[in-house]
Amino acid sequence: MPEQSESEELKARVISLEERNVRLMEDLQNAENEKRYAESELFRIQKDLSRVKSELERLKSPPLVIGSLRDVLPDNKVIVKSTTGPDFIVSVSKYVDEASLVPGARVSLNKQTLAVMEVLPAPLDPIVTGAEIMEKPDLSYDDIGGLKDQMVELREAVEDPLLRPELYQKVGIQPPKGVLLVGPPGTGKTLMAKAVANATNATFIRLVGSELVQKYIGEGARLVRELFELAKQKAPSIVFIDEIDSVGAKRADVATSGDREVQRTLMQLLSELDGFTPSGDVKIIGATNRPDILDDALLRPGRFDRIIEVGLPDVAGREQIFKIHLARMSVSKKVKAKDLAEKADGASGAEIKNICTEAGMLCIRAGRDTISPEDFEEARIKVLEKNKNKGSKNIPAYLYG
Repeated sequence: MPEQSESEELKARVISLEERNVRLMEDLQNAENEKRYAESELFRIQKDLSRVKSELERLKSPPLVIGSLRDVLPDNKVIVKSTTGPDFIVSVSKYVDEASLVPGARVSLNKQTLAVMEVLPAPLDPIVTGAEIMEKPDLSYDDIGGLKDQMVELREAVEDPLLRPELYQKVGIQPPKGVLLVGPPGTGKTLMAKAVANATNATFIRLVGSELVQKYIGEGARLVRELFELAKQKAPSIVFIDEIDSVGAKRADVATSGDREVQRTLMQLLSELDGFTPSGDVKIIGATNRPDILDDALLRPGRFDRIIEVGLPDVAGREQIFKIHLARMSVSKKVKAKDLAEKADGASGAEIKNICTEAGMLCIRAGRDTISPEDFEEARIKVLEKNKNKGSKNIPAYLYG
C-alpha cells in the first residue's frame, strides 16, 4: 500500500510539473511575441525619428540663390549670373552632372560661396503647360471627309518628313518648315492637324494665337520660346497654332503700346520658325480664316512654306462627311447621304455635324430610336436656312436655337 501511494503521488507531481511547463511555454511564447512587437515599434520610431531629423536639417539648411549659367571654364569652374546682379566665377559641386552644365541653364547657388549646387529644370508658363496636349490624338484619316487633296498636301509636308525623311534626302531637297491652313471656320483645319499627329504618333500641342498676346513687355515672346521648348521636349511633336492672325497680323507704322507688344511676340515667333530645321522632329501648323491680314514675313519661304486652302466641301465632300457621321447613328433605311448632301448646299463640315446632332435630338424628342429623313430635313432648316429667314448674314446659323 505504501508503494501504491508513493506511485500516485509521483504521477500527480509529474502531471503538475507538465501543466506548469505548458504554462511556462505559453508565457515564453507571449514574451517572444511582445518582444517582436516592441522591436517593430522601436524600428518604426527610429525611422520616424530619422525622417524628422532629416526634415529638420532640411529646414535648417540655408536658402539657395537661383542663377543663370553663363559659361563653363576648366578646372570645375563656371561663370554664373546671380539674382543679385553681377557675374561670378564659382566652383561646381561634385554631385552635379557635367553634361547638364550648358550656357543658359538655371542653377541653384550656395548663398555664401555661390557654388553651383544643382541644375534646375527650365521653367514653363502655365499657359504653355496648360495647352491642349495629346500624346496621340484618337482621330484618323477615315474620320475626315471632303478634304482628300488637302490631306495629301498636308501629309507630304508633315507626315513624310517625320516617318520617311530618307525620301527627301535621296531627292536632295528640304521639306517645308511650316504649313498654314487657310479657310472658313468649321472646315476641318484642326481635324486635319490631329489626324496627321495620330498617323505619325507625334505629340499634338494646340495653342490659340490670342493666348500668346500678353499685357506686359516681353511676356508674349517668352511664351513663344517656352512653347517651342516644350515641343522639343515632347518630340516628335506637332505644334498647332490656331487663329494665328491674332498674333501674326501685319505690322503698322503707327501703333499703340499694345500693338508693339504683339509685334514683339510676332518677331519672336519668326525667330523660332527660322531656328527650326525642316527635317527635325517638330512640325509647325498654323490655321487662320483671315490670311489677308497676315504679315508678309510670316508667309515668306522658309517659314510657312506651304499654304493649303481648306474651303467648303462640294457635293461629293458633303456626302462623304455625312457618311462618316451616319455610320455611327441609328438611322432609317430611307436616309441617303447623297440626298442630304445635295440639300445642304454651302454647309461646312461643322454645320453638317450639327445637322446630324440636331436630327438625333429631334428623334429623341419624338420618343423614337431611329432617325428619319424628316428629322434631317427639319434639322437642315434649323441649322442652315433659319439664318436666311432671320434676315442676318453676319450671325452664323448654328447660333440660332
